[in-house]
Amino acid sequence: MTSWIANWPAHGGRRAALLARFGLPSDYPLIDFSANLNPLGPPAWLSDWLTGAADRLAVYPNPDDDAPAQAIAAQQGLTPEQVLVTNGGAEAIYLAAALHAGGRALVVEPTFSEYRLACAHYGLSVESLALRGEAFELDVDAAERAMEGAVESAVERTEERTEERTEERTEERTGEGARAPASVLFLCRPNNPTGTLLPFETIERLLARGFETGTTVVVDEAFIDFSDEGALTPLLASAPNLVLLRSLTKLYDLPGLRLGYLLASPSLVRRARDLQMPWSVNALALGLVAPLLADADYLSRTRTWLADVRPGMPEAVRALGYAVPATQANFMLLDCGDAAEAEALFAFLLRRGLLSRHTHNFPGLDGRWLRLALRDSADNAVLLEALAAWRRA
Repeated sequence: MTSWIANWPAHGGRRAALLARFGLPSDYPLIDFSANLNPLGPPAWLSDWLTGAADRLAVYPNPDDDAPAQAIAAQQGLTPEQVLVTNGGAEAIYLAAALHAGGRALVVEPTFSEYRLACAHYGLSVESLALRGEAFELDVDAAERAMEGAVESAVERTEERTEERTEERTEERTGEGARAPASVLFLCRPNNPTGTLLPFETIERLLARGFETGTTVVVDEAFIDFSDEGALTPLLASAPNLVLLRSLTKLYDLPGLRLGYLLASPSLVRRARDLQMPWSVNALALGLVAPLLADADYLSRTRTWLADVRPGMPEAVRALGYAVPATQANFMLLDCGDAAEAEALFAFLLRRGLLSRHTHNFPGLDGRWLRLALRDSADNAVLLEALAAWRRA
């Protein structure tokens, strides 16, 4: 059991590795519920665009081309100086960690494992802020105490603030066992894998305390386009310690393209750009930013699909006797009771041609849940029948 868990793929969409593990042929037909991508598929015009853009591959990407940042800024109501285009959401995560190399990080968990990996890469110590209960709620008071760094006694501090930097140099006199204030807080909204979403007011409260403690709040909004709730972009105007991370590959079903972006104050964006690897974003990805954002029809069809499946699908799964938290994303989390039951259900679904996502590498879930993407009505019906069959068995 232990080695089996240790070798479990760390991301969704790993068909080949899982089919081989369960002794199934590599061409075994699967419906992929493990990767949280838009089931509409890439925009219809993309194939022709790529054919016409082949000449872009013969030259280096133009490092001075600010058209992609301008397109994002126009859509988000920001200035291009607040935008950094990245090689997928993953590079944005690693740059956010690099900004605080060697510091102390807090990660709201269970969540995407890449935050911890990025922090480890840049020498940050990591502490977990555990979401509580079946609704996966954050203890905001505990989060504020962790940001302060106080353990047993009050902390006195003097602070120096500048307009250009969000960091505050802090001198502390503390009781024994106190820690330094957190350099950075990572959280995901909507959260992967729970699908839950911290309210706007909670983020404002965390930002206010973070400004006092010199803590940057990094919010991964990779799935915000699938949510009914608003993005946090308006807070950038008043919160210099806020960094937002976004992905375009999930919304437009382009995981192989690697295209994301980071939003922050101009000073933080400049520092992140200085840390970014040269040529990290390829010419095709850069050229696609503006046409993707201009495709209003695709976004409208995505909203229509979500309105059709998200209310009904989790409720239909609950009706079969499974516990499913409320979700504000394009996926749902299913409680199997324990890890052995989850693994058995995973294998049952796989052999019926349905690939789900394990939760062994999500701290606090301990493998007893399965994450399932929301897909089109036909695929969802197949999944419901399989879950019903498991219950009958």
